[in-house]
Amino acid sequence: MFELQPLVRKNIWKLEPYSCARDEFKGVNASTFLDANENPYNNYVNRYPDPLQEKVKEMISPIKGVPVPNIFLGNGSDEAIDLVYRIFCTPGVDNVVAMSPTYGMYKVCADINDVYYRTVELDEQFQITAKRILEACDKRTKVVWLCSPNNPTGNDINRDEMVRLLEVFRGIVVVDEAYSDFSNQRPLRLDLDKYPNLIVLNTLSKAWGGAAIRLGMAFASTDIIALFNKVKYPYNVNKLSQEKAMELLRNQSEYRQHLVMVLEEREKLMNAFISLPVCKKIYPTAANFFLVRVTDANAIYRYLVEQGIVVRNRNRVTLCENCLRITIGTKAENSALLSALIKYKQ
Repeated sequence: MFELQPLVRKNIWKLEPYSCARDEFKGVNASTFLDANENPYNNYVNRYPDPLQEKVKEMISPIKGVPVPNIFLGNGSDEAIDLVYRIFCTPGVDNVVAMSPTYGMYKVCADINDVYYRTVELDEQFQITAKRILEACDKRTKVVWLCSPNNPTGNDINRDEMVRLLEVFRGIVVVDEAYSDFSNQRPLRLDLDKYPNLIVLNTLSKAWGGAAIRLGMAFASTDIIALFNKVKYPYNVNKLSQEKAMELLRNQSEYRQHLVMVLEEREKLMNAFISLPVCKKIYPTAANFFLVRVTDANAIYRYLVEQGIVVRNRNRVTLCENCLRITIGTKAENSALLSALIKYKQ
């Protein structure tokens, strides 16, 4: 049997959370608000937002296939990442394990929270096994970080291996599915009921085109979500972000249209890259970007910047020597990139 309490920091388990003014009247049809020391004028943004973003969650639930009580919303996925450390990891004592290379904020948040960050290098196919992850864990390992599709490699992580890890590891397993909209692999968020130690991250920043509103999601058991809500700042998602999120979620036809366009452009751009003299190898991807090994990543990156084109130079990242990460843009943006690379003189 999985036990959550032994994994949680003792002070967090005992924590009495701050009680929001808006929490206290929930379920009451109130019309006069004299409780939160707000300015009574400018009545569009003068009131504090819903601290639990219930309306947004009600829209997300059927789209993501996750019940409302199993959803946490944060100021970007980065807030959820940081909360995992603050809830489960005692600074200077506990450690986490992550694959390498992967999304850099897992390590940044570990360093901020003074939690030792262990890495297990991906193999030549950018894959990992549960066995290798478990070999890196010890009795102080509280969390394992996985990202699928992975950033910066772009590939899906073997689902069977992630499931094996969830079944064997007695700590928390976080699977970042920020790019899952672009993938054909079944998301683990749809199996939350099977794995009480699972946290799945998601976002409106990628396929939904909402990067500017900074709205991230975490899906987990109701017990874990309760801990997130206990530790988060009271009004962590502002009113404007909540309203824009609902606007995006209402327009599912545009989301689907843009998703198809990105996938079509991804195939065209990757096929075009194969014939470029600078291209050495293109890696398979299930995301809205791809990783490409080139003749000289640093020189090509500088050249593209001079042309007003910005890509991501991953040359210094583990296993990514001389690699650039290319985000799929519009047809015009992708054409500009190809035109510039055709003219590049080595």
